Amino acid sequence: MNVILLSGGSGKRLWPLSNEIRSKQFLKIYKLEDGTYESMVQRVYRQIKSVDEQARIAIATSKSQVSSILNQIGDQVGLSVEPCRKDTFPAIVLATAYMHDIMKVDLEEAVCVCPADHYVEPEYYQTVKKLSEQVSNNEADLVLMGIEPTYPSDKYGYIIPHGLGNVDWVDEFKEKPDEETAKTFLLRGALWNAGVFSFKLKYVLERAKTEYGITDYYQLLANYGKLKKISFDYAVVEKTKKIQVVKYSGKWRDIGSWSMFTKTMEDDVVGKVIKDKTCCNTHIINDLDIPILCLGLKDITIAASPDGMLVSAKSRTDSIKEYVENIDQGIMYAEKSWGVFHVVDVGTNSLTIKVSMKANDHMNYHSHDHRDEIWIVVSGKGKVIVDGTEQAVNPGDTITIKAGSKHTIFSYTDLILIEVQIGNNINVTDKHKYDLP
Repeated sequence: MNVILLSGGSGKRLWPLSNEIRSKQFLKIYKLEDGTYESMVQRVYRQIKSVDEQARIAIATSKSQVSSILNQIGDQVGLSVEPCRKDTFPAIVLATAYMHDIMKVDLEEAVCVCPADHYVEPEYYQTVKKLSEQVSNNEADLVLMGIEPTYPSDKYGYIIPHGLGNVDWVDEFKEKPDEETAKTFLLRGALWNAGVFSFKLKYVLERAKTEYGITDYYQLLANYGKLKKISFDYAVVEKTKKIQVVKYSGKWRDIGSWSMFTKTMEDDVVGKVIKDKTCCNTHIINDLDIPILCLGLKDITIAASPDGMLVSAKSRTDSIKEYVENIDQGIMYAEKSWGVFHVVDVGTNSLTIKVSMKANDHMNYHSHDHRDEIWIVVSGKGKVIVDGTEQAVNPGDTITIKAGSKHTIFSYTDLILIEVQIGNNINVTDKHKYDLP
């Protein structure tokens, strides 16, 4: 099975746990048997591998999410990284070309495209596998998954099949209707369109050749900013005559809001939380290293992170976006490929960060034009390189790095350091990367 996972999202609907680089699929709230927690993207990756251990998986994503993916999954997956945000067709074309040119998937093989943020059971990916098998039968050019509706929803598009079988031809598509119209769709055996589909790799690359004139991954990457913005539905679905749908009747949730997010939580609290017995239908997620005490709460959602705190009646959480857009708050927490960082203090001309590195990893070799940095090693062992000079570091060591100096740190063990940035123009864009000496 070949799978492209679409990983996007700006994180505003699940503020303050999510932000521009930490979208909902990276939040670790799903409890495992050993008591640890995994994120949605880790859960999806694990579920796909449980269905097909040999599955080849590529994640189509943006630059801002690469570090989180590497942190949580490692380098077991392919990464098709958009140089800039485009619509769904160019993103899927780039990922498809990546599978062919980088992962060496044959043109005749089937590829399945799935969102990375659906909450499902493993049976869902058994159905995804059926999509690939159906495409390989050479009956249809495009095979979609249709979710059997549980109610007449006005939040999803609908697929109208020709009949009522588990596999059928598609008669037509319907956009998100009002609730009354949705009821009429259900009488016709309509299915929710989950945005999951499969095609032979060559089919989409042929569409790319028609639309853009190029299909090579590196050429697409180099010209990505010039590619026409166009949706996959318009470029492919509307122009495909032979489309089938495979019905899925199992558990499925599209996590797009706090109200839906809390419904997928196995525990009603995550993190340091004390809740008395009078609390009812209340979910609390605490990302901070301080306790939250809750007494007598009913129908409440609470989320605390370094980026802020949400306290809301559950009936109001879906209105969060309009308020969050007016919050001017820098990112205070982020996952990197080598670990995580927490901003602990923001001054007029300074920024203090707690850096936690995984063992046997390292930062990029880089420099800054407009700030000095001071590193204080709190725990762990490693080495730093500053302008080509190596130095072993242990707890208590201090390293001063002047603006313009190239520097990095290697961790031999789990390593924690405090980084103090000092300058008149502290900015995330002030960074130049280099090859290691």
